[in-house]
Amino acid sequence: MSLRSLTGYLVFSFALCFVIDSAGQVFQSSKVFVIHRGGNISHWLSQSTVRGEKRSAYFTEKDVIAAADAGFDHIRIPIDEEQMWDEAGNKETEAFKLLHNALGWMQKHGLKAIVDLHIIRSHYFLDADPPLFTEVKEQKKFADLWRQLSEELGEYPVDMVAYELLNESVAHDDEDWNRVYKLAYDVVREKEPDRVIFIGPNHFQNVDYFPSLKIPEGDPNIVLSFHFYIPHVITHYKAPWTNIKDYTGPVQYPGIPIDPQDTVGYDEHLRAILGRYTTERIDRDYLERRIQPAIDKARELKLQLYCGEFGCLPNVSTESRNQWYRDIISILEKYNIAWSAWDFKSSGFGVFNPDDLKLAIPEDILFMKM
Repeated sequence: MSLRSLTGYLVFSFALCFVIDSAGQVFQSSKVFVIHRGGNISHWLSQSTVRGEKRSAYFTEKDVIAAADAGFDHIRIPIDEEQMWDEAGNKETEAFKLLHNALGWMQKHGLKAIVDLHIIRSHYFLDADPPLFTEVKEQKKFADLWRQLSEELGEYPVDMVAYELLNESVAHDDEDWNRVYKLAYDVVREKEPDRVIFIGPNHFQNVDYFPSLKIPEGDPNIVLSFHFYIPHVITHYKAPWTNIKDYTGPVQYPGIPIDPQDTVGYDEHLRAILGRYTTERIDRDYLERRIQPAIDKARELKLQLYCGEFGCLPNVSTESRNQWYRDIISILEKYNIAWSAWDFKSSGFGVFNPDDLKLAIPEDILFMKM
């Protein structure tokens, strides 16, 4: 563990039982799973068709050491059902071995882990109508996946490993998400009453849907989780999987992201989508206002708050990208919101360069002092 990560660990361990936000209001923090800064290890046990030696080589102990030495204190590990279980529901031995290897390295080097069930066969965050919310058999299967994960991972200390029940729910009805996540929650709680569980709102863990999220009462070992990629035209500029992929004109941050004149010549549908980015100034104050529903929910429930994903592709200017990271991280730090960047070392969002594991985002931004 580096001096920076050790110092951060001691500071946050000292504040185990409470967090004081910038308004001086005290709300409860997790007593058993204390984190501050982290990153996602994406496209390894999730969202990847790579198997065998290449998969094994993608994430190794040297990555864990790099994360610890840089000053991160935890890693969020997305896992997919199709990697961890075959079609018949049998555990994939090699995949679980990789997961245990990673957790062992993290334990060795003083990092904590959030195991995130990212994609399951009945739910993908880009599905239009995921069966998870309409078919009882899929809901029972979802709960059973967590029964198996709890049995598999229950040996790890509760102060070292936490669970995230599902990534970015996309239920049509918010109440369906409240009902279905509770099935998995109950299974875990029956086996592990003290394990910390991360739960986010419906609609991609969007902060605007926190008011409709229902959380079990009297459970201090819940962390509220949200994702933040706002404004999308900056964070996902030219991303080929988005509905704005065809816009290649100028963008800026901070400021009004797009000059209306720069949308001339694009089809009407795209211009309608881009219209929201041509009128309002987007800056640090705007981002802070957008995060406010999450802060309000955490204060209401007296629970720890976590930004499990945020990031910006390097397709915008370096100045705009760095300023966006500087602004969002300064807000998270201001409100004592633990965070995990998306992601550690992919060729796009990575905070590390994948080739040499050197930081791609300036150190003084990632580890700013408030």
